[in-house]
Amino acid sequence: MAQMPAWAAGALEGEVKKQPLNISAIIMFLIFVLATLGITYWASKQNKTASDFYTAGGGISGTKNGIAIAGDYMSAVTFLGLSSMVFTVGYDGMIYTLAFLIGWPIILFLIAERLRNLGKFTFADVASYRFSQTPVRIFAASGTLVVVALYLVAQMVGAGKLIELLFGLDYIYAVLIVGILMMIYVLFGGMLATTWVQIIKAILLMSGATFMAFMVMSHVGFSFDKLFKSAVAIHDKHEAILSPGKLVNNPIESISLGLGLLFGTAGLPHVLMRFFTVPDAKQARKSVLVAASCISYVYFMIVLIGLGAIVILAEHPDYFTTVVKDGVSSQALIGGANMAAIHLSHAVGGNLFLGFISAVAFATILAVVAGLTLSGASAVSHDLYASVIRKGQARPEEEMRASKITVVALSLLSIVTGIIFENQNLAFIASLVFAVAASANFPILFLAMFWRGLTTRGAVIGGFAGLAVAVLLIILGPAVWVDIMKHESPAFPYKNVALFSMPVTFILAWIASITDNSPRAQLDRKGFDAQYVRSLTGIGASGASDH
Repeated sequence: MAQMPAWAAGALEGEVKKQPLNISAIIMFLIFVLATLGITYWASKQNKTASDFYTAGGGISGTKNGIAIAGDYMSAVTFLGLSSMVFTVGYDGMIYTLAFLIGWPIILFLIAERLRNLGKFTFADVASYRFSQTPVRIFAASGTLVVVALYLVAQMVGAGKLIELLFGLDYIYAVLIVGILMMIYVLFGGMLATTWVQIIKAILLMSGATFMAFMVMSHVGFSFDKLFKSAVAIHDKHEAILSPGKLVNNPIESISLGLGLLFGTAGLPHVLMRFFTVPDAKQARKSVLVAASCISYVYFMIVLIGLGAIVILAEHPDYFTTVVKDGVSSQALIGGANMAAIHLSHAVGGNLFLGFISAVAFATILAVVAGLTLSGASAVSHDLYASVIRKGQARPEEEMRASKITVVALSLLSIVTGIIFENQNLAFIASLVFAVAASANFPILFLAMFWRGLTTRGAVIGGFAGLAVAVLLIILGPAVWVDIMKHESPAFPYKNVALFSMPVTFILAWIASITDNSPRAQLDRKGFDAQYVRSLTGIGASGASDH
């Protein structure tokens, strides 16, 4: 999930009102956990090589991989957060929902096929293909680990808050359960188990969203016109819900947010890693089409769910509580705005369907954190340990050992940080993920594949500069400087930083490259033609090919 404004993140930050123990939700969750642990046991028997562990041996079909990518991409925070945005601000929430789809054409037409033909396990394989391996892999692994660490914190805090709210469990137990299950899935099942967890989660999410949207439409006689008119009539009488400008009304913020979502998607390492799990470039393209179709479908359902929540929940005052702020009392959803979809599930399907959606929310978190953990583990073991420390001389069993140690370390770290950051606002963490991916990972990946002039020096200087500037500007911006550090005014005025940090990466990579006349730079440029041919034809590429 990219950036969620503070008003939309109420259910996932600060104190939450713990709900009574939800027996149906816990039963469905246990069924899901037992099924996926069975899959993990089966997958552990199939994992014999590093290629099996990282990429399921490159044997996942395009259709299965596409569904898994959709499962990897659609987090619980996204599902609940986007439906709450439509519920709260209407038009702007719908536009924001569409914004998460705009990065997929870039992945389809520019990245997927070339990535599959050039890489082995990680996007660092592609970024460093014709360059000096050590410095470029260190940068690529750094970018991956920053994204993974921040995303894991956001997901773990979100997991704790959601499960505390939905299942009636204490926060610390919820975080422990997610962390331990994540570690088991990845440690023993690798990419194969993670893929199937993500496929099951995506199918469950699509099924649940379809039922909710169907019930919403049946409530209004399957009339889109009546749904929109009813939502407008019920929502705040003083402002039109179908008018723009409530979410982002500053052109610079709008452009910067759009750039972050557009290019950040194409720089998320755990999404890019999935293109190495298919047999060839054709299946990689098919993966993107299937993933984009599934994501588009769910996000269209989310729009209907958000509008339906306005209409249906208004008929159920028991889902609301009275909030007094500055002497003024108003009605707010129990648990915060992010609970709109959860309360709607209860309204249309009773306790049983509420249990199903609650279990889907938990499954969603497990699927996302498993993909993130595997991505982080591959960055440490494959990019840093095997390629940098051991200079490509590491035996497969050594690399696997390093990977599994990293999985345990990341799991423990995510549990600890999830507990430490329990009461922090998630908006700045989530926005930082897309900003970092758009500012550091995507520009270097793009230039490495399409610009002959890029050199090792350019990639490293540009990439690290973009990474540092993105992080620095968000710290100095309102989300951290004011909301977290409690200063009166921000040192940098904008929450969305991609408009400022992305050009830094491109400009410094260009300057550092064109001024580089070293022997290494000559080799970098000379290697472009061979790389370009392989990226288009796949000659020399295979599921376990070396460069």
